[in-house]
Amino acid sequence: MEARSAIVAGFDIGRPVRQAAPFEHILVDRCFDGAVETDLLSWLEQDAPWRLVETDFYEQYEFSLLHVALPPSLARLFSRDGLDALRRQMAQTFDVALTPRLNAVAHKLLPGQRIAIHNDYLAGQETHRLTVQLNRGLSDEDGGFFMLFNSFDPTDVHSIHRPVSASGVGFAIGPDSHHAVSRMHAGERFTIVFSFYAESPRA
Repeated sequence: MEARSAIVAGFDIGRPVRQAAPFEHILVDRCFDGAVETDLLSWLEQDAPWRLVETDFYEQYEFSLLHVALPPSLARLFSRDGLDALRRQMAQTFDVALTPRLNAVAHKLLPGQRIAIHNDYLAGQETHRLTVQLNRGLSDEDGGFFMLFNSFDPTDVHSIHRPVSASGVGFAIGPDSHHAVSRMHAGERFTIVFSFYAESPRA
């Protein structure tokens, strides 16, 4: 029933294999169907309220999907029921109890932008994340690869993942969850980032 609820809401990460190295993570071939992908991508390209955010390790455009007026075709995707179903799937996949708290933020990278190596770890805060890719078919030459690292050394790469549209990368956040996004050279790279919070977060 939970899996069906996720599909009805638009999301379905299926039953991906949880991998232990370099930290707990999953790779999802497709997170939602083609109709949802088309509607969401078109809205992100044309009408979404982007704002530029710059920090010490990235420059990108972003906004919260939980605090904007969504078009009717996308409202169900980010409804409470839809997000709860996705949270249950993540909880089952990572074998962890997650609180009802959940965030969803859209990101956009343009040519010249990247996200340097980091781990997102803050004690008592976000413990799990699902990042869903959206784009018009980026080539390898366009950049925007999602990279996992064995350590904080940017040369110590564990794996590199192409930004295939509608695919996803989920992972547990901790002191060793080092990841990055390589520099964009062409095109637009959109992602939807879902943040989850364990009932008993790491100290």
